[in-house]
Amino acid sequence: MFRHLLTGIGILEFAAPRRIVRAAERIAFENPGEGRLRRWTIPMARLEALVFTWAAVRKRGPPALARPLLAGLGLAMALAPRSALEFGLRVAYENPDELEVKPWVGPLTRALGVVYLVAALAAGRADAPATVEEGNGEKTIGPANDR
Repeated sequence: MFRHLLTGIGILEFAAPRRIVRAAERIAFENPGEGRLRRWTIPMARLEALVFTWAAVRKRGPPALARPLLAGLGLAMALAPRSALEFGLRVAYENPDELEVKPWVGPLTRALGVVYLVAALAAGRADAPATVEEGNGEKTIGPANDR
């Protein structure tokens, strides 16, 4: 069910990235409509959607490389939300200094960073190799670090 939800979000972002960006601007900015997107912002949003959807539908889950990237991004957002937000605005907009971010966006950036960090760490634990132990003729499967 969760995989289907993530896939749907990825497909929606791929199909209508500009509408999603505009809706996010209306929610997060005091002055929506004043932002001038860089020419690569929408294509990068589509690429992000493709990667997100691919990782969601992949049978083995996200690739191993995704965990440290997600953890690093989450750590940066959690520890320095204003810097992470300013960086994101500079990458996406031609006029980031003219945009007025609503006050709740900083704390939400921090919270989202914590979620990313927890997700990356949880994915690492879920991917830990399992061991098969035989005792009294029974086989039990458990995480490798349970010994």
